[in-house]
Amino acid sequence: MSTKTNLEKVPLLEGKKNGGGSGKAGWWKQVMDVEETKNQVMFSLPMILTNLSFHLIPLVSVMFAGHLGELELAGATLANSWATVTGVAFMDGLCGALETLCGQGFGAKLYKLLGMYLQASCIVSFLFSVAISGVWIYTEPILVLLHQDPHISMAAALYIKFLIPGLFAYGFLQNILRFLQAQSVVVPLVLFSVVPMCIHIGITYGLVHYTALGFKGAPLAASITLWLSVLMLIIYVNCEKKFSRTWDGFSIESVHYILIDLKLALPSAAMVW
Repeated sequence: MSTKTNLEKVPLLEGKKNGGGSGKAGWWKQVMDVEETKNQVMFSLPMILTNLSFHLIPLVSVMFAGHLGELELAGATLANSWATVTGVAFMDGLCGALETLCGQGFGAKLYKLLGMYLQASCIVSFLFSVAISGVWIYTEPILVLLHQDPHISMAAALYIKFLIPGLFAYGFLQNILRFLQAQSVVVPLVLFSVVPMCIHIGITYGLVHYTALGFKGAPLAASITLWLSVLMLIIYVNCEKKFSRTWDGFSIESVHYILIDLKLALPSAAMVW
């Protein structure tokens, strides 16, 4: 009787063990799609590196300006914060419309629309850059009105005036990045962001320490580097054959898509801002 009982128990125990292992494997597959997770990581990592590199450009300028003295450090830091809130963050949101428009166009295989949307968004970015530049010109009285130290406000105003060209470049840059990301082009963007960032260190060091610009050389270097990045991406888009379907050159037809872009760009900018 005892032997029979033991024989009956063994299969039950083995079955429980095997079933438990199978249950764990099934639970893991239900929680996570390994292949999809891998694709997401491979797509997101280059985007993270790209955005990190471009956001390091103004930070590097602030670091070089900060070595000139406490007033310069305070002025550059305040100017960078003011520029981020009133310009950079707003531009990021404004260009966010392309993520939807270009994504839909590429998914629907309406490839020509991607180029039209890109040009329309660049026009919108340019117009808002002009408006924001007007605010930046009056940075000193605005900061003083906000009870900032007058000397630091003066230094911040001087710094931000040399960032104005970079604001226009940043708007164009973000538009091109989203145009490329909608087509799943992300790995080359790492190169086109890391290289300018490394060059920027040399440009900033040279302008700050080896020219009469000094403090003004730091923000000017950021503007130069951002325009260099835009130029590199423009050359890439025009020379790479795989973009021949989505980029057909400049067209006056893109003006008709400005309102379509604004309907998404303004709410997107408001959310980010």
